[in-house]
Amino acid sequence: MAKLVFGMNQSLDGYVDHTAFGPSPTLFRHFIAEAERQSGSVYGRRMYEIMRYWDDEHPEWDGERLAYAAAWRRQPKWVVSRTLKSVGPNARLVEGDLGGAMRKLKAEHDGEIEVAGPDLARSLTELGLIDEYRIYLHPVVLGRGKPYFAGPRPPLRLVAHDRIEDVIRLSYVPV
Repeated sequence: MAKLVFGMNQSLDGYVDHTAFGPSPTLFRHFIAEAERQSGSVYGRRMYEIMRYWDDEHPEWDGERLAYAAAWRRQPKWVVSRTLKSVGPNARLVEGDLGGAMRKLKAEHDGEIEVAGPDLARSLTELGLIDEYRIYLHPVVLGRGKPYFAGPRPPLRLVAHDRIEDVIRLSYVPV
């Protein structure tokens, strides 16, 4: 059975914003390794539209960006949306009963499936379907923006922590 894992970069004050800060080269290599071993990703519409960047070729990319793009393109993607009518390569649209679709997805796959985007994570948290939360805590204070926990704040238990340069990765499971 697959595990749904919600992980994102977060500021010290709890916000996620890919335009305000990003991973160092070391952390980016960590994300490449994560993408290479994941069984797939579940995206909300907005996060999927951001990530579609990796579907296109960019001649200025270095080897690490090429490696990330290859891993991202290779893995299956499920896109939760009420407005999209189609999705790109290696992606399927999820419509209708979100809980039923995610339970089926977990039952049919093994390994880790990334949950991408705080709005989708909020819906899956409300349904009790997130198996692990990974916070990549950056030494940045934003003061505003989209919170990592966009909705319910479930009781959590710390199961792992480590440091990747100046970023602390915290892994929690629901209690």
